[in-house]
Amino acid sequence: MVRSMAEDVDTYLTEVLDPDRLTALVRLRELCRTELHGFEEAMEWGMPTYRRPGGEPEIAFASQKQYISFYLMRPDVREGFEERLADQDMGKGCLRFRRPERVDFTLVRDLLRATAKAPGEVC
Repeated sequence: MVRSMAEDVDTYLTEVLDPDRLTALVRLRELCRTELHGFEEAMEWGMPTYRRPGGEPEIAFASQKQYISFYLMRPDVREGFEERLADQDMGKGCLRFRRPERVDFTLVRDLLRATAKAPGEVC
């Protein structure tokens, strides 16, 4: 998917045509909404983002052309999960899941819980 112009996450999800990819993205959204208590959901940079009120986005996800991206914009959380992230396809702040069935929802849940636990610096 090219950068979405959707104004909200519901609309963003209607743009996802692949049913397997849509299922994975809906599950990511559900995890974010469940684990990130008090965070605000918004659309920024053409993707769903999650931030503390008045803060910068700390989490985001997106349906890219070749993969599903999960953005973790908290270096402190990434460092705390260094071992578990070592075998993942990861850029500077983004986990890339090349196939929807390979999304590690347990890892994502744990990253979300660590993010929600306390505020931290966003990169």
